Amino acid sequence: MPEHTFQLEGGQFLLDGKPFQIHSGELHPSRIPKEYWRHRIQMAKAMGLNTISIYTFWNDHERKEGKWDFKSGSRDLAEFIRLVKEEGMWLLLRPGPYSCAEWDFGGIPPYLLKYPDLKVRCMDPHYIHGAENYLSRIAKIAKPFQISEGGPILMIQLENEYGSFGNDRNYMKWLHDFWVKQGFKVPFFTADGATTYMLEAGTYPGAAVGLDPLTNLDQIKLAHRYNPGVPVFCSETYPGWLTHWGEEWARVSADDCAKNVRFYLDNKLSFSLYMIHGGTNFGFTAGANNGGKGYEPHVTSYDYDAPIDEQGRANPKYMAIRGEFEKGGTKLPPIPGSMPAMSIPAISMKAYSSIWNRLPKAVELVQPKPFESLGLYQGMAIYRTKLIGHKSGKLTVKDLHDFGVVLVDGKFVGTLDRREGRMSIDLPAAQSEVPTLEILVEGMGHINFAADMIDRKGITDRVTLNGMTLMNWDFIPLPLYMEWVNSLKPGEVDSRPGKIFSGEFRLESTADTFFEMTGYQKGYVWVNGHNLGRYWSIGPQKRLFCPAGWLNKGFNQILVLDLLGTQSAPISSFETLE
Repeated sequence: MPEHTFQLEGGQFLLDGKPFQIHSGELHPSRIPKEYWRHRIQMAKAMGLNTISIYTFWNDHERKEGKWDFKSGSRDLAEFIRLVKEEGMWLLLRPGPYSCAEWDFGGIPPYLLKYPDLKVRCMDPHYIHGAENYLSRIAKIAKPFQISEGGPILMIQLENEYGSFGNDRNYMKWLHDFWVKQGFKVPFFTADGATTYMLEAGTYPGAAVGLDPLTNLDQIKLAHRYNPGVPVFCSETYPGWLTHWGEEWARVSADDCAKNVRFYLDNKLSFSLYMIHGGTNFGFTAGANNGGKGYEPHVTSYDYDAPIDEQGRANPKYMAIRGEFEKGGTKLPPIPGSMPAMSIPAISMKAYSSIWNRLPKAVELVQPKPFESLGLYQGMAIYRTKLIGHKSGKLTVKDLHDFGVVLVDGKFVGTLDRREGRMSIDLPAAQSEVPTLEILVEGMGHINFAADMIDRKGITDRVTLNGMTLMNWDFIPLPLYMEWVNSLKPGEVDSRPGKIFSGEFRLESTADTFFEMTGYQKGYVWVNGHNLGRYWSIGPQKRLFCPAGWLNKGFNQILVLDLLGTQSAPISSFETLE
């Protein structure tokens, strides 16, 4: 017999037959070093919460097509759920297949973009085939952890904010029926904005209605209009917010957070704080929006101005929310101590190598094609052609996704930037009779939300010079995989942008740290082979988080690939993000 029961009945959540309020906080295991999972769960509990909400990201578990990983590093889903149970917490499971979460492509694997006719979040055969393979593996792991089996999982989310995207009721039914066929007995929930059209398209009969966010009691009446008789709760309320490159850090006040929590507690409403602790978009995992400003890539830090900061420390917002629980007489455990952090004195850097020294074999194309159609799903590529006919003038790329460095005969001309809508540049006259044009293209985050999610990278249409379409290209992929980084050897450093700088340092002990990148312009950082993520001089983020587990006692190496800079600069590290 299970230790507990959880039901939806009479418009309420019932735990062991008694009304129960979910006080949840969102954590994403994939954004947190595994060795810190227990600490973050304990931090959430000490703030007053009784439940952890998590996304699982399909493309983090299937980074290469058909290669599944639910064990290495922060991908060990079963271990995270065990820790939640050990700490006496409940769990809301949000398995996707689509997650959003400011994560690359909303968690969908970019390899699906190789299909020219791909449609996502509907009954498209390519999407459904992949989603079923993924969800069947999640189901196998999660099934023993249902509350009906003695585990911590209270509910499973069917889809995420589906009413903001589409209205395929067959797809929603397919998701529901999939979990039932897998033998799942826990209730389901959806999460949508509190608007008429979103609720009509995104809710599902019999599933609890989550609102993102729930801000007044009239919204509960609206939700019941489309899904009567089920509990309505706040599936996401925002103590912080996301930040894009080139913006100021998003901030939400501690007073506003405390007022929101007090509203839920006073009205005996269930809620989930998104995020309680954000963590980090390591590697290529940061996604992008495509809102009113155009293309908006997310920064590497997912600090989110959350109550528990990127390095795991409680901030004033945390204390304010904890105080609201204490006002109600809740006796809370002590706040766990912070993880150690350190600063590292300036590390001397030197030119080490260049992307131009290790170019793989080119693929010949009549006209440019996007990365994904050529088997490249992250990283960069070089598009190269000879200028025949026009040799100078207005160069236009239709459409560049996302950032380009333009060179003629190996000389830097300038940059293109989708974020700013800058798709054209003037080419100067070259000295050679048949100049060589090279466009080094960086694909940044795949769009993770709303209507423009089919977001292929590279040059997605064509290139013109004074209106003439340029033909006959070489495509040279640069996936920037760890295998490529580890294979780098010191060599003659090319004069073109795309230099790799190296530094070595020794440590007597290790702790978390943040590497300061103000001496560089745009690129990536690896420490001992681990990709810390993207940096960009436009800010607001200047420092990249490096967990203690990625550092060594003794010898350490840092590598920097800069798309624009040609001179090295020393790198220091600090104990905090700012």
